[in-house]
This record gives sequence, structure tokens and C-alpha cells, in this order.
Amino acid sequence: MISIQLPDGSKREFAQPVTVAEVAASIGAGLAKAALAGRVGSGESARLVDTSHLIDADTQLAIVTDKDADGLEVIRHSTAHLLAYAVKELFPEAQVTIGPVIEHGFYYDFAYKRPFTPEDLAAIEKKMAELAKKDEKVVRSVLPRDEAVAYFKGLGEHYKAEIIASIPQGEDVSLYAEGGFTDLCRGPHVPSTGKLKHFKLMKVAGAYWRGDHRNEMLQRVYGTAWASKEDLQKYLFMLEEAEKRDHRKLGRELDLFHIDEHAPGVVFWHPKGWAIWQEVEQAMRRVYRDNGYQEVKGPQLLDKTLWEATGHWDKYRDNMFTTESEKRDYALKPMNCPGHILIFKHGIKSYRDLPLRFGEFGQCHRNEPTGGLHGIMRVRGFTQDDGHIFCTEDQILAECAAFTTLLQKVYKDFGFTEIVYKVATRPEKRIGTDDYWDRTEQILMDSLRQSGVEFQIAHGEGAFYAPKIEYALKDALGREWQCGTIQIDHNMPQRLQAEFVDEDGQRKTPVMLHRAIVGSLERFIGILIEQHAGALPTWLAPVQVVVANITDAQADYVAEIANSLQKQGVRVVSDLRNEKITYKIREHSLQKVPFILVVGDKEKANGAVAVRARGNQDLGVMSLADFSMKLSETIANKL
Repeated sequence: MISIQLPDGSKREFAQPVTVAEVAASIGAGLAKAALAGRVGSGESARLVDTSHLIDADTQLAIVTDKDADGLEVIRHSTAHLLAYAVKELFPEAQVTIGPVIEHGFYYDFAYKRPFTPEDLAAIEKKMAELAKKDEKVVRSVLPRDEAVAYFKGLGEHYKAEIIASIPQGEDVSLYAEGGFTDLCRGPHVPSTGKLKHFKLMKVAGAYWRGDHRNEMLQRVYGTAWASKEDLQKYLFMLEEAEKRDHRKLGRELDLFHIDEHAPGVVFWHPKGWAIWQEVEQAMRRVYRDNGYQEVKGPQLLDKTLWEATGHWDKYRDNMFTTESEKRDYALKPMNCPGHILIFKHGIKSYRDLPLRFGEFGQCHRNEPTGGLHGIMRVRGFTQDDGHIFCTEDQILAECAAFTTLLQKVYKDFGFTEIVYKVATRPEKRIGTDDYWDRTEQILMDSLRQSGVEFQIAHGEGAFYAPKIEYALKDALGREWQCGTIQIDHNMPQRLQAEFVDEDGQRKTPVMLHRAIVGSLERFIGILIEQHAGALPTWLAPVQVVVANITDAQADYVAEIANSLQKQGVRVVSDLRNEKITYKIREHSLQKVPFILVVGDKEKANGAVAVRARGNQDLGVMSLADFSMKLSETIANKL
């Protein structure tokens, strides 16, 4: 008898080997119809298999449907094969290469004599729907490596043959066939093409064979696939919204910043963009001041020997900009922490000085690849709201918990209320003992438990010198942006010989907590722009108020109003152009200005203003004093 344990703890016994599909059928017709794959085994040894997989020994089994994350991955993987099938049907001369699952979808690379057009993509998608409707069975087979190479060479699929030839000799490879199309794949796949219903091809781009620029250029077709029509439509709507909110597009339209070919990966801030920057920086400066941080400033250029001592020269050198002067090697700092240790070391520190919190708006440079640059979200030169807390072992837990509370408040002020918490644990390549990693990872987890939040474990994603908590905020579209972090580091202070005198007069090495809330100011401002679709809250808006006259007769009154508001610290612009007032209102509305004050003869005579709020809201006529009070309350409440 073969005993199979199901996720609910129940067991089913079979007199002979049985397939995953047969187990599903024994549970119920509904599950048999919904089954996409199976998860066999338990824990880390569990593996995904096809519904045709034969179970011949006692095991645990979970039936995978489209309700499971694994099920969605199987759907996307199978849809990539469906794409290749459709391409071969329409363009028989095209050669197929690889087609993996990626976030939100899949892609497949093809070699073809001409570029695919938008019309081609539409035809391919139509053919995919036709093939899916046929509901052809997806059948797995196994061939020895050399037979598989010969098979694909016989089909004229030289890229596939090359992939298989790289597999060690003597190994078997699995193939999947649907209708007239056969592909190399480890699987698993859906049992039939009829399971693939909700997909869309998105775009085509160039990609080098095997990612090597010395190889031929292929065509990469991207697509997305989902378990339901609703999920697909929701995703496509999110993409439309994301395109409208793209910070690069809004940066141009609102005249905030630009990136220039003369300085790739570095931002040129325009006056309005710099006003946003200053507001964010000053807000964070107040956070420093109100929470026990001392602001410092370190140099950008530091000697190679410092980076050797920290370990960065060996492990991070490719990402650093270096230079030489008078036979000495230097690097532009990619992070601020070594400089803060040097400041800590200047003068004797006592245990009474701890915790000592340093904060810096430190400009850093990292040699990011050109292909990875993305507007102001991914740059080579950036400024961090960087901070380091020097403390004792006994103070770590309290400092980490307090930091989480502080970060939550700051994010809320900027309009983000949903945070995802992750503890990134030891990577494979690391320094420090296992005991050190056990202890520090546990402290981070305990601090989050103390803060009353749920968290995930990001296995192996810690820094080489320390574990960390990663704080990812969710924006209006549900996208996650990892900005904040806190890391426990015993290593760097020890390497740079930082010490304090304890209560027994002994010299000890402090613990250093690396922490950031918004992270890169450039990236955070990009996130803010997309979160608010360019319509930043009044307290952050680069222009908070526009005062516009109807005729020249109110020019002096406009100047009076603007001058009064400027004295209150309001970012105000006067519009005295010889244009119709409707034109002025429309133009400033498109610039997403929070308040437009319109003044004509009546308003001038009564010392009043006609107030229009963003979103085409007519707030009526009010005195300048009443408007000033309303504006002050709006700014104070971070609205």
C-alpha cells in the first residue's frame, strides 16, 4: 500500500502507484479539474511535479491549483511555451531559445530574420488563444542528452541543441510536447493548454544570446499571465496607472529635474525639483534633531587603505569610483559608515556617551551599470539620510525597536501607511562566526516582535558583515519599495579599531547600527512623485500657491498677497500674464498646484481672494487672513 498524506493531515492509501491527477480525482471532481501540478515531499525537499507524475512510495502531497503561488508560476511557465508554440506556427523559420518565468509574467527569446512588429505581436497573441482553446494535452518525455541534441538539430533548432549540449554527458533531459510543438524544459507544466486563458503579450526588446554582448542579438517577447480575468485586468490597469505616474514623465512635465548624457546616472535638479528636495531634507533634519541624532558631515574622497581595512576594497571595488593622486589611491565613498567611525574615534568616548547617534545627508557614488540606471530611482550619485548608532550590546534591542517606531511615523507623514518588514539573514559569503549571526539575527526578530509587527525572513539576503531589517513601503498601486533599513554591525568598528571606555575603565568595541529611513533622497522623491501622481501634498509641493489676476488693475494687489504669503514661508508664484483667467487656471491645474487664488476688482476692493483647490474645487471667496489660516493648517497636518 502507498500512503499519501495531504496538507490537512488526512491520509489516502492506494494499492498501486498513482499519479497526482488520480489522487486529486479521489478527493473530488472539482479538485481534479482545478489541479495544475503537485507538490511532493515536505520542507525544503518538497518539489513541484506534473499532474502525470507517478507516486510509488509513501509521501506528502499538496495539489496545486491556480489559487496557489506555485500554480501561478506553472501557468506563466506554460504560457511561455504556448508563446513559443504560436511563434513557430506563424513563423516556422524562427528559432526558439529560452523562456523563463519573471515577476508578473514571462519572456521568450527568439532568433528571427527580421524584428517582430506590433502587428506580429497581435497575431501571435491571437494564435496563442486559438491553441489554448484546442485544449491539447501537455506531455512530458525523457531522452538521453545526446539523443535530445540530435532531435533538436534535426528540427533546425540550433540554440536548443547548444543548450542541451552544455548539460553533462550521460544525463537525461525532459521534453514537453503540446500539439506539434516540443520544447526542452524541466517542468512542471499545466496538464493541457486549455488551462491557459488569461494572458497578454506586452512588448518586444533586444537581448543577446546567453546575455553576452559578443553573441548575436535575439528578440525577447515579454508577456504576462494570470489565474483569472479579473487579476489580468487589475494588473493591466496598474500598468496604465504606473505609466501615468512615471516619475521621469512627470519630472519633464512639471519641470522638476533632468538626466543629461554628460553626467549619466546623476541628477540635474531644477528649481521646483530642488524645492521638493529641500522640503524632504529639512523634514528629515527635524527627525534627526528631535530624536537624539547629531548631524555630521564626512569627506567624499577617502584613501584606499580605509576601504581595505573595512573589506570593501576586496568585496565592493567594482562598484566604486576610484582615482589616484600623488601615487595614492582614493575612492569616492559608496557609503558613509567608515567616515562616521573616524568621527567617533576622534577623542575618547565613554559608556556614558552611548548610545551616540550620528546622522548625515551624505553624498555617495556607486558605479551602477548603464543598463540598470532608471530616472532618479537608480542613479550613480545619490544622497542618503544616513545614520549610525554607536551603542553597547545591551542597548541594541531598544535602539532597533525605537527605530522601527520612528520609521513608521516618518512614512506616515509622507503618506505611506502600509509597510512590509523583512529580516535579511546571513549570506553564503560572509564574515563573522555562526554564533555572531545567530545572536544578531535573533535580536532583529525580537525587536520587530516588540514593535508588534509581522515580518518575513529573507534567507541569505543580509550584508556580508551583518544581518538587517528591510522596511519596504507600499504605494498607492500596491508596489513595494524597499527604502529603510537597520543593520547590526560588530565587524566594521572592530576593523577600524573604534573603542569606548566602559564603567570598569576597560576599552571595548562599540556595536554600530547602520540605519536609514528614506534611504536615497533621489529615489525616495521619485517614489513620492509616483505615489501622488505628481500632485504632492501641499507641504511638499514645489509651488504651494499661485496668485493670478484677471486684469492689470489687480497687479499691485497680487504683489501684496504674494509678499504677505512669502513672509509666512509659503512657496508662492504671481501670474500677471496678459492671458484669460481660464487659461491661467487650466495651466496651473495641469502643474498640480494645490491652491490658485484669483483676484478681480471685487476681491481687491474687499481685501479677499477667490480660492480654487486642486482637483477643480471652488472654495469660494474668503479673506486673505482666513485663507492663510487654512493653508497653515493644511501644511501643519502634512496634507
